[in-house]
Amino acid sequence: MVKVTINVREIGQILASDQVRDPLHDIAEKMADRARASAPVESGEYRDRIDVEPDHWQRGAAQYAIERVVAHDSKSLVIESRTGNLKRAMRG
Repeated sequence: MVKVTINVREIGQILASDQVRDPLHDIAEKMADRARASAPVESGEYRDRIDVEPDHWQRGAAQYAIERVVAHDSKSLVIESRTGNLKRAMRG
């Protein structure tokens, strides 16, 4: 029988490190670029306010790097519900 002990804290440090965060940020920026390129343009406010926000998620000792692609325009929820622009940008 093989016994494996996982050090969750160490793995969490790896998953939140720059070696993970940097490529993850690059992926999120590409997604944001696709979302901006396909955004419906009325005033340009929705398109211009699509951003990438770094964050992290933690549960107990485990932590993970997160990059969120968000639209900050006041009409973002309506636009997303009608067009699915951010969702489509994920498919790349």
